[in-house]
Amino acid sequence: MTAASAFAAALDQAQRTVSPISQLAGDAPIGLDRAYATQHALIARRLGRGERAVGVKLGFTSRAKAVQMGVDDVIIGTLTDAMRIEDGGVFDPSRAIHARVEPELAFLLGAELDASAAGDPMAAVAGVAPALELIDSRFRDFRFSLDDVVADNASAAGFVIGPWTSPAALGDGLDNRAVTLEFDGRQTAIGSTGAILGDPRRALTAAARLAAAHGFALRAGTVLLAGAATAAVPVPARGLVEASVTGLGRVSVRIGTTTSAAKEETA
Repeated sequence: MTAASAFAAALDQAQRTVSPISQLAGDAPIGLDRAYATQHALIARRLGRGERAVGVKLGFTSRAKAVQMGVDDVIIGTLTDAMRIEDGGVFDPSRAIHARVEPELAFLLGAELDASAAGDPMAAVAGVAPALELIDSRFRDFRFSLDDVVADNASAAGFVIGPWTSPAALGDGLDNRAVTLEFDGRQTAIGSTGAILGDPRRALTAAARLAAAHGFALRAGTVLLAGAATAAVPVPARGLVEASVTGLGRVSVRIGTTTSAAKEETA
């Protein structure tokens, strides 16, 4: 078994049993090449159990998030259909070790996004939507290096997509739209789409570059989470989490077990 396969097996076990592990190589970095090889091996295990790759996510695109985590490089990870939660659906925090939530912007690719293609990358976009990402580091005490978090599939745990808007209807662009995060109607965090690489459209170029460098596919139909507009916030034990992006609408997820969420809906 290669080192990447062994690391992937440990991370997979941690996620499936909700049991944190130590950093992969202690104080010695494993290197980005091995980290991405580990991530690919980790996703291969999930695909082997019947999941489908449906998108990618970027990490550390927000300066606030980079400062929070102590890193400064943009990274890429994989989204599978098992991670997707319907708008207004339920996320069970007991399935995560360190559950956190971020308000984001999502792109739906209508054509392949190619790093070598000239012109405006927005030409490949079929839709833009508000989104929530649930993240969860599998490392003990939420402590990890850049290599660790890459190997851990950029801490991906779940995602929720709100209503899609056609790029033609965006009007004045995407670079300065207010973003809010609310827990049970109480404002928890506020930010701007400008926090995402200065303009979230730059996430398309970054994703194409990272995909080409590290072996990811950005085909038509791919969902791309552009990155967080605020720092990540710990998920409450239960309740309604909502995010809004000016001009794009709202997206929500209920926190709790399926049973408790159903009780809240009927109360």
